[in-house]
Amino acid sequence: MKRFVAGSLARGLSSRGGGYMSTAEMMERPGSMQGVMMNKQQSQQYYYWRSRMMSSVAEKSKEVVNGGGVEAIKEEEKKEKKNGDEEKGMANSYWGLSRPSIKRPDGTDWPWNCFMPWDSYEADLSIDLTKHHVPKKFLDKVAYRTVKLLRIPTDLFFKRRYGCRAMMLETVAAVPGMVGGMLLHLRSLRKFQQSGGWIKALLEEAENERMHLMTMVELVQPKWYERLLVLTVQGVFFNGFFGVYLLSPKLAHRIVGYLEEEAIHSYTEYLKDIDSGAIENVPAPAIAIDYWKLPKDATLKDVIIVIRADEAHHRDVNHFAADIHFQGKELREAPAPLGYH
Repeated sequence: MKRFVAGSLARGLSSRGGGYMSTAEMMERPGSMQGVMMNKQQSQQYYYWRSRMMSSVAEKSKEVVNGGGVEAIKEEEKKEKKNGDEEKGMANSYWGLSRPSIKRPDGTDWPWNCFMPWDSYEADLSIDLTKHHVPKKFLDKVAYRTVKLLRIPTDLFFKRRYGCRAMMLETVAAVPGMVGGMLLHLRSLRKFQQSGGWIKALLEEAENERMHLMTMVELVQPKWYERLLVLTVQGVFFNGFFGVYLLSPKLAHRIVGYLEEEAIHSYTEYLKDIDSGAIENVPAPAIAIDYWKLPKDATLKDVIIVIRADEAHHRDVNHFAADIHFQGKELREAPAPLGYH
């Protein structure tokens, strides 16, 4: 474009027609006339090229509107939106997948990707916390003694540091539901059978325990050696529980039932330290408020109460599953207790 303008300007200056004068002709005029003519010629050239440029821009705009430019404009808007999303830290997908805009009841944006508003619930605080399955059969006693033995190193390591203790407990408690749900899923595929809802029930349990962990991490920042301990314990427990579930699902569920009884005890002790002032009753994390539908002014005590209620529910579910197996039946023959989470 610049070359075109420069070339046209040169041709206009060298032309004798159209009111333009050559440099030699202007030099032959008197000095005063040279200045006047020069100014007049420059003014004419300025307005001439200005009008040419404006008409060119107008023609281009007309081409955009009439010649399929609507699609080009939309494409440009998409690019601007994409750049805006990148500035906000949002991931862009070639496949056009994105989370719809979700709002809280108060109209603010939903901040969590790990769970949605329809995953939130209110814990059943009326659940009986004192229930205990008395071990009578041989496998019951094996499960009970196993859990009691596992508690000894935990008590020695954490003592009354219940925040760190709860964090460690939840890294273990989230494993059985995932292992049981996975094995039932594979069994259902192999045998072309329904699971009676137990796959979903066990995976919901695993997800709920994981959310307990996500909450505790907001309250207690694990040290490097505690993270190393988590890796070790999770690796050993996952493989051990996987083997136990393959050999005896009834024993596996009974062990989890007793583990949940110990969890209830640990969270009760946690609450005692909060009430005594040994542990500060800090405000509840935002993730806990949204997940359990707690009031905005909820505290750590409120969070521990709802987590303890969840553990009581998991206790009942796993003891129930063990009872089904002890009766010589499969889990799919009894409907799973869905609808709590």
